[in-house]
Amino acid sequence: MADETANGAASAQQPTAQLVVQKIYVKDASFEAPNAPLIFQQEGQPNLQLNLSQKVSTLNENLYEVVLSLTLTCTLAEKNAYLVEVQQAGIFGIVGFDQANLEAVLSTYCPNALFPYARQMISDMVQNGGFPPYLLQPINFEQLYAEQLRRRADQVSMPMTTLEAGNA
Repeated sequence: MADETANGAASAQQPTAQLVVQKIYVKDASFEAPNAPLIFQQEGQPNLQLNLSQKVSTLNENLYEVVLSLTLTCTLAEKNAYLVEVQQAGIFGIVGFDQANLEAVLSTYCPNALFPYARQMISDMVQNGGFPPYLLQPINFEQLYAEQLRRRADQVSMPMTTLEAGNA
């Protein structure tokens, strides 16, 4: 009995990390086909360009909004066939993580949770716009985050110039 109380007290002192997805929603979405209907008569290989970004906002101490923004541009014969923009957002309750792990969760887990919704939204809008269906390939957010950390480390290790040293 004493062991149970001691173990219970010890576990109560150590906060457990928790992540709860509270809401996933579309914050903004748009589809443009500026050269329709003439673009449907164009022949050739489409050129697709994907831009990806994310933004994290703190709503309160343990509540965060993560917005995954995707912009897909398709050009055909040097004309814009379509432009799709989706901002897929989520509200995440996150407690018990240290700062480094919190940043990693917000930069990897959260966009991974949002991506399938954004991917489906883009696919539906492209197809509803009269174009062949387009499915985005999976994105490795862990690799993107690791690259971001590497770039930060490179910037920190760069020697200061004379001007920067004088202002420091």
